[in-house]
Amino acid sequence: MALLANTIATGAALVALILTFGPISGAHMNPAVTLADAALGGLRWTEVPGYILAQTAGALIGVAAAHVMFKLPLYAISHHARAGFSQAFSEFVATFGLLSVVWGCSRSRPLAIPYAVAAYIVSAYWFTASTSFANPAVTLARSLTDTFAGIAPGDVPAFLGAQISGAAAATMLFRWLAPPKDRANA
Repeated sequence: MALLANTIATGAALVALILTFGPISGAHMNPAVTLADAALGGLRWTEVPGYILAQTAGALIGVAAAHVMFKLPLYAISHHARAGFSQAFSEFVATFGLLSVVWGCSRSRPLAIPYAVAAYIVSAYWFTASTSFANPAVTLARSLTDTFAGIAPGDVPAFLGAQISGAAAATMLFRWLAPPKDRANA
């Protein structure tokens, strides 16, 4: 039941946040998306560190805020093991799918991005063994919560590697399948 509640809340929040921050920052809330966008020339590389710093800070503040709301210690090292190939591969799949949705919608239906991303993340919670973190900043932050949503710090590197690899694979695939019209030579 907790997973169902979490997926509904996450999906609704994603739609609202992407609609809100899309016009301001492109709704860059995920370092994997930011790195992929920079790789295709959509964002200057000099801007990437600032985005990643803000994304990571936002994720860490989010964990602290959730803990305060639920009367938990500000931060607590997670003991929730998410180890092994199946977990890492799940993160590769989750992030590959997320970037595929972003790239596919941005090429053909940009106004659908908030809804498509939220729908994908909600579904990926259920079809991946890892419950689809698909975001390096969120992965780092979730290592600081000992709730059911956490990840043991020792399992973080495999998740980060899988997420970056999944993002890169989707970006390469969509660069070939549907190159951006304004960046066909990217």
